Amino acid sequence: MSATPRLTRRAALAGAASLPLAASLGAPARADGHMAGLALPKFQRFNVGDFQVTTLLVGSRAVEGPQNIFGMNVDAETFAEVSQEAHLPTDVAQFFFTPTLVNTGSELILFDTGLAPAGTVAALEAAGHSAAEIDKVVITHMHGDHVGGLMEGETETFSNAAYMTGQVEFDAWSKMENETFQAKVAPLAEKMSFLGDGGTVASGVTGMAAFGHTPGHMVYRLESGGQQLMICADFANHYVWSLAHPDWEVKFDMDKEAAAQTRRRLLDMLAAEGLPFIGYHMPFPALGYVEKAGEGYGYVPHSYQLFL
Repeated sequence: MSATPRLTRRAALAGAASLPLAASLGAPARADGHMAGLALPKFQRFNVGDFQVTTLLVGSRAVEGPQNIFGMNVDAETFAEVSQEAHLPTDVAQFFFTPTLVNTGSELILFDTGLAPAGTVAALEAAGHSAAEIDKVVITHMHGDHVGGLMEGETETFSNAAYMTGQVEFDAWSKMENETFQAKVAPLAEKMSFLGDGGTVASGVTGMAAFGHTPGHMVYRLESGGQQLMICADFANHYVWSLAHPDWEVKFDMDKEAAAQTRRRLLDMLAAEGLPFIGYHMPFPALGYVEKAGEGYGYVPHSYQLFL
């Protein structure tokens, strides 16, 4: 039989004093109906051998009517079925815009520049860098969401940088009547150097032709300390609708047949070699792997492999 505990006056007073605190801890704080907006990180940093790689989220937006962009050559029923299996809505999609910063130890190299200077500079600063620190800017292709951050009016965003891009890409766009190219790229032509398939950006950074999305679209292989990673830009613009179904037509692919062939070739390579890749429009942090899945491919998001 246990003895009944005695409650002293001091204990009673202490208990009473604690009641308001206990009540505040036990009840959730009232938010008065205020809901915070969508929150996404500005950057993610990881290592590839001796390189430090940072993906930069410079913008994200919801776009209505995704089948007006992806799967243009399949019927609505097929698009809906594939989307449902992937737990995706068919009326809207979330777009991501993700330049990549590579610190080789001797240079800071920025791959693509986003939609406008403000978003890209803000993401760089969140990651601990400034636009003035960039040594090289590499443009994978000339679509506006990749070159938009190069200039603000007549002012260079990356005033201390050298510029590099594919020769085929530059030559093709220089013959087009394109306002964005004329405003953002043409003023920098004298500061640019040009690459072909297999061209070198820096030691351990090699260009690879991946034509189709645009006439001279390029991707880049990083190699350092026994590790590799591909910066793949826009060869596949959605992790289901264009990666898992590489033959589905994409509105922004300028040569749709060539783009589909390029997708299959690169996806086969990524799956066979087990290479991680960065896709400019993949869900942020835009880093993942590819696996073969029937007639198509599966996207495996990065978890922690490159943090180790």
